[in-house]
Amino acid sequence: MTARPGGGLDEIVRRLRDAGCVFAEHEARLLVEEASGSGRLDELVARRVAGEPLEYILGWAEFCGLRVTVAPGVFVPRLRTSLLVREALRVAPDAPVVLDVCCGAGGIGAAILAAWPYAEVHAVDLDPIAVDCARRTLSRAGLPGGAGPGPRVHLGDLYAALPDALRGRVDVIVANAPYVPTEEIRFMPSEARDHEARVALDGGDDGLAMQRRVAGGAREWLAPGGCLLIETSRRQAPATAGILEEAGLRAVVVHDDEVDGTAVRGDAPTAGGP
Repeated sequence: MTARPGGGLDEIVRRLRDAGCVFAEHEARLLVEEASGSGRLDELVARRVAGEPLEYILGWAEFCGLRVTVAPGVFVPRLRTSLLVREALRVAPDAPVVLDVCCGAGGIGAAILAAWPYAEVHAVDLDPIAVDCARRTLSRAGLPGGAGPGPRVHLGDLYAALPDALRGRVDVIVANAPYVPTEEIRFMPSEARDHEARVALDGGDDGLAMQRRVAGGAREWLAPGGCLLIETSRRQAPATAGILEEAGLRAVVVHDDEVDGTAVRGDAPTAGGP
């Protein structure tokens, strides 16, 4: 693959590397592909050199082998979040009902739906731009021809946005809720700190404010024996587990060193349990 006029591929790689792009060769090829036939290569490279996240320039992010639609300000899915997908696929029954809260661009729900086409997937977020991205992402992950129940994306604040018919039916709730303590946001990489929406990052004073809200309402929506999966950090995992225990769920901490991911699974009582 060769670059268009205005700079050869080697020159683009050099510019990206000088700007601090660790995967300069890979990014250069993606930018060339995106600009093919549009004459916009110089513009795209300049945006990346200036520090704009590659995913916003391309309009998509790769997650679990899928292209997830993203727009400026929307949280870009991270590799470590694939742990939530793996755990959901491991613990849920066949044809499960899955709820992705704080869904952002919809990557988690889409990855689950790609693996389980007959799953009933619901996703919710309070950012209308993220909801638009999630709807586009999830629409590509379902079965062709309208087969299967089809994904549904809801705009609103957590459980308040959901239909009452979902109450007590959800087999798995997955949540990559913001968990960065407010005072630590300034230490995040510029691509996140300066470009992603603050609401997608800020977890309050201790980083756990949204986790408390997610856990506090979970049992009302979970089916008997269902579970809540929350992404967290290794350092915060004991506190996250405590939050799930206080909400009446049996908590188990899960780590995946390969993707540097940490999650806490909270299991609801089975039918007839306390």
